[in-house]
Amino acid sequence: MPWFKRADKGIQTPTEQKKETPDGLWYKCPNCKTVTSMAEHRKNLNTCVQCSHHDRIGSKEYFAILFDDNEFTELDENLTSGDPLSFVDSKPYPQRIASTQKSTGLKDAVRTAYGKVNSQNITIACMDFAFIGGSMGSVVGEKIARAIDHARKTRSPFLMISKSGGARMMEAGFSLMQMAKTSAKLALLSEEKLPYISLLTDPTTGGVTASYAMLGDFNIAEPGALIGFAGPRVIKETIGKDLPKGFQSAEFVLEHGFLDFIIDRKELKNRLSELLSMVLLPEDVTTASKTKKAAKAS
Repeated sequence: MPWFKRADKGIQTPTEQKKETPDGLWYKCPNCKTVTSMAEHRKNLNTCVQCSHHDRIGSKEYFAILFDDNEFTELDENLTSGDPLSFVDSKPYPQRIASTQKSTGLKDAVRTAYGKVNSQNITIACMDFAFIGGSMGSVVGEKIARAIDHARKTRSPFLMISKSGGARMMEAGFSLMQMAKTSAKLALLSEEKLPYISLLTDPTTGGVTASYAMLGDFNIAEPGALIGFAGPRVIKETIGKDLPKGFQSAEFVLEHGFLDFIIDRKELKNRLSELLSMVLLPEDVTTASKTKKAAKAS
């Protein structure tokens, strides 16, 4: 039977006629190696269906998860970095910014917006690791500061989603100034008794960890997130001791008292809503509602 045996010898199929599976149809978990379709992986909010490993996602995905019907108003969306130091490494800093903006579709490493989470008003700032490693430059600090001002003005809670490699070296001291700037703004938010929730995702390191990421009224994290200041090699060389396994994981940080709880991404929206309903005062809800009505009337 020729359909079981090759009747003709030496048949060769040209490369252009060979059938291959298109890229991007399947996802293989880096943790448990489970293979599933990309459609199923996205449906599961970019977490593994088997072991719940959390893949890195950006502001687009977090906004879609959190804001009701993915409806929100973005703040300061066209704010972009300058070149205060005329910095050049392998390419001039302005060229690096332009090429990164083109490849990612982002203006900088953070997006800020306000909208509703389960009908509760909220202001959210979310970092994007895809933009120069989520590095903290002047624009990142300024947008976060303005988002905090917006939360104070509308008396809405503030959520910061951190994902960063630390300060942006191309801006040197200007970058480091953002640590003090954002911390001072958060102090004003605290004085007005408005809740600040800090969500630490993979990775949260450097100057971001040393400033606004750890200043929340509630510090929460996703499972398995890398959280720390310096890298393991630098710490080991500094203290001259071997480090415990997984010492910069969210679970280790929680065990040692730097986090309030770890939350699965699939539960994030509802848990966030429950948390806000417990800490928001009735007058804050009333004031926020009146502010919105006044804005519509004007």
